Formats: sequence, C-alpha cells, structure tokens
Amino acid sequence: MSIDVWVTRDVEPPLELAVWLRALGAEVRVCAPPDFAEQPAETQSRQMGVFMIDVIVAGGGPTGLMLAGELRLHGVHALVLEKEAEPAGYVRALGLHVRSIEVMDQRGLLERFLALGRQFAVGGFFAGITKSWPDRLDTAHPYVLAIPQTTTERLLGEHATEVGAEIRRGCELVGLSQDEDGVTVELADGTQLRSRYLVGCDGGRSTVRKLLGVGFPGEPAKVETLLGEMEVTEDPATVAAVVAEVRKTQLRFGALPLGDGVYRLVVPAEGVAEDRTVPPALEEFKQQLRAFAGNDFGAHSPRWLSRFGDATRQAERYRTGRVLLAGDAAHIHPPTGGQGLNLGIQDAFNLGWKLAAEVGGWAPEGLLDSYHTERHPVAADVLDNTRAQMELLSTEPGPRSVRRLMSELMDFEEVNRYLIEKITAIGVRYDFGEGHELLGRRMRDVELKRGRLYELMHGGRGLLLDQTGRLSVAGWADRIDHVVDVSEELDVPAVLLRPDGHVAWAGEDQQELLSRLPRWFGAAVG
Repeated sequence: MSIDVWVTRDVEPPLELAVWLRALGAEVRVCAPPDFAEQPAETQSRQMGVFMIDVIVAGGGPTGLMLAGELRLHGVHALVLEKEAEPAGYVRALGLHVRSIEVMDQRGLLERFLALGRQFAVGGFFAGITKSWPDRLDTAHPYVLAIPQTTTERLLGEHATEVGAEIRRGCELVGLSQDEDGVTVELADGTQLRSRYLVGCDGGRSTVRKLLGVGFPGEPAKVETLLGEMEVTEDPATVAAVVAEVRKTQLRFGALPLGDGVYRLVVPAEGVAEDRTVPPALEEFKQQLRAFAGNDFGAHSPRWLSRFGDATRQAERYRTGRVLLAGDAAHIHPPTGGQGLNLGIQDAFNLGWKLAAEVGGWAPEGLLDSYHTERHPVAADVLDNTRAQMELLSTEPGPRSVRRLMSELMDFEEVNRYLIEKITAIGVRYDFGEGHELLGRRMRDVELKRGRLYELMHGGRGLLLDQTGRLSVAGWADRIDHVVDVSEELDVPAVLLRPDGHVAWAGEDQQELLSRLPRWFGAAVG
C-alpha cells in the first residue's frame, strides 16, 4: 500500500504521523499538495507549515550517505534521493585513507570496515613514486584500508538507515527552487518535495549545481584513461610480467587480479572522448592494451567499462542560500593518490554538524558559511596535488626528469611524510586564527586513563577533554560533553573539540574557554 502525505497545517504532527503509517507497513511519500507548484512562494511556505523534511540529500554515494548519517546523529530528518534504482555493481574507488579511517573510528563504525577490508602500509601514493611508508605519522591508524567503494557505500547506507535516515532509490531530481523558508525539489515522476535545506552530493555532473547556476571553472581533460573489469584468457604469470615491464615507463597501465580470471584493467586511451558519458567498447579497450603491451590478454566478457580524464574543476561557491554542494558535485580531479572518495566523506563530516546546528536553531552566525571557508581551500589543494601528480606520470622527458628529482627528495623522511600527510588529509589545518599549535588541526585518537578519545565521540557532539578537572561548559551541556580524564600523549591541559574532531581551543583558562565557545557552539542556555 502506498500513501502520499500532503504537508499542510492540517497535519499535526507530520513526522510522527509518517512514522506511525510506516510502522503499519504503508509506503509513505511526503510531498506537497498537487497544485503546489502553481502557487506563489509565500502561499507555498504557508501551506507547508511544519516541514516534514529538514534536509534533502541529492545523491546516495559515499558523500551523501555519510552526510545523512551525520545529520541523523543530531535528530535532523534527512532524506536521501538517489536516481539509480540499484547500487552500482562496479568498483571505482578502492580504499580509505588515514583521515577517513579516523572519521569512521570517531563515529564507532571502524570495526565494520576493518572486518571487510585489508590494512596495508606501502608507499607509492604520490605519483606512483615507490617509497616506504613514512615513520611517525601523527595518527593511531598509520595505514590505508583497501576496501571496495561498493562495500563502503553499503556500510554507510546501513549506518544511515540504522540511525533513522530515509533512502529512496529511483528518485531523480530534475528541478529546484528556493525561498527564504526552504527548498522545493521536483522529481522526474512529477513529485514535489519540500525541505529546509538541500545538499547536492550528486557527482561531477551534478544536476543540483547546474540548476543553481554555480560556476565550475577549471581545466578540461587533456588525457583520458580506460578502466574496467573483465575476464582474460592469458596466463596470470604472463600478465604480471607484461604489466611489470610496461609500468617501467607507463604508470597509467595496470592489471589487478580479482579472482576467477577476472582483472581490473587500466590503460591510457588513444585520445579524449567527445562524450565521456559513453563507455568505451571492449574492442577499444583491447586495441589500447595491444598498443601499450603488445598483448590484449585475451580480454572478454567485461563486467563494466568506463573512462576518466584528468580534468580539474571546482565550484565557485559551496553554498547558495539553502542549497549546498559536497563531494564530486563541488570538485573533480584525477584519481591520482585515491583522494576523491575520501575528500567527499570528509566534506560531509565537516558539513553535517554545522547544518544540523542550523536546523536545530543554535548555530552561531557564520557557522554554516564556514563549510565553504574551510573545505574550499582543502579541495583546491587536492586539485593542485593531483594536477602535479599527473604531470609526474607523463612519459615526456621534462616531467620524467622532475619525477627523478622528486624521487630523490622523497628519500628525506620529512619530505616523504609531508606528501603522505597531504594525500591522507591528516595534514589539514583550518584557519582558526592565532593560538596553540593544535588549533585548527584534527585531534588524533589518544589513549586516556579510562579508554580512547575517539570512543567518546560516537554521538557527534562537541567535547571538552579536561585534564585539570577545573573547567566547565555549563550552558553548553546540551551540545558539548565534558570529559575529565588524562592522557600521557597530550601535553596541553585541555582541548575543546568540535564534533568533527578539530581543535577549537587549547589551554587551561576558563575565561578564555568561555570566549571561544560561542564561536562554534552558539549562545549558552540558562
């Protein structure tokens, strides 16, 4: 049984009604009255009365699912709209970097990922330059977790559903409009939905970004790479030998065995396709394999084929009124270093608590705008380093000379560590002004006398870790947990952490703490 709930002032309280109906087994679609679109904005807002949806998230990939889970930790009603009816059956990204691993640990999700992934600490993440994993990384998780994107999406989707997010598949957003009170979205089937905010997490070809008219400047693709999974008839030893030889000069070539004769193959394309939405044909793939390796490995029965370019683009702004952008909708870049999926997850981690604060009514002025202020420079840096890496992957004499020089420089431990911290995002520091050296940095997980720091952050609240026992967050107890404990790994009396784990204050002076609290957590209560 399917029931459409039209949101008007006559429905009190709408959220509880929907929950009750769903409990009875009904499929409930929350939508506006049939003539909603024909009415003036002020009439629309009046009709909608109480919003049934706080935030609509367009896109059910890792970014959108992570965001939905973060919003639900704060009681925000989040609806994820995904245009694809079924999850993707192919794997694009293959791993989580250190900061994303920390994010999962902060929310109590890491054990799920560790059970299905493989930990490894190897070099080669910067332009494929093979160096050992650096020592003394500032993290409790000095490894990369190899895990397919399909698994990551499934686990994040399960978490989002567990905490109460609603995920609707086969729902394509085709239109949007906003006013001072909220956002109205139109779906391909004509359904209209109303929410307080909309977040576009709908990929590099984002419909939300295009409908907003947000500029997406950058560099177009100059080279293109073919990627796919298929069966091969060639002997595995021969495949391995050929790949090893080709990769001496061409690092955009590879063959990863997946089992049962299936390989994940990557090879440079002949040129740049006019329409990258059209996947390559198997014969095109085999032709390029022969061109670079002299062997097409007997490739057949492709599971999926795709192409990607080295375009780098970034949205001019991440927020337009009540509509925001995150993940690939806000930035695209080459996949060098495996940063794309991780960057989107970290966008969501930064945005979730801020947007929840806006919905909850306690956000201080400028908090939601700080999402753009903080995350836009981070993505710009990723675009820079991926562009640099693509240059170092070139087979031209000039780039190869620079590559040899970079390889020599990376023999210095500090250089190697700096580049890995950049790729894995643990080197990110937001500009919070002058202060302690920890200010603006994310706090690593530290051992406390009574457990671990990250174990205390699963609820997504702020946290005052107080080693003095003399401080107070009275007035903010509804937003901040006050933990009195000590750590041998922490040489500062106390730290105030935002819900995303970044240090908002460090010290021991109560008055100084009180001056910082309103900036991130709004006005005191009581």
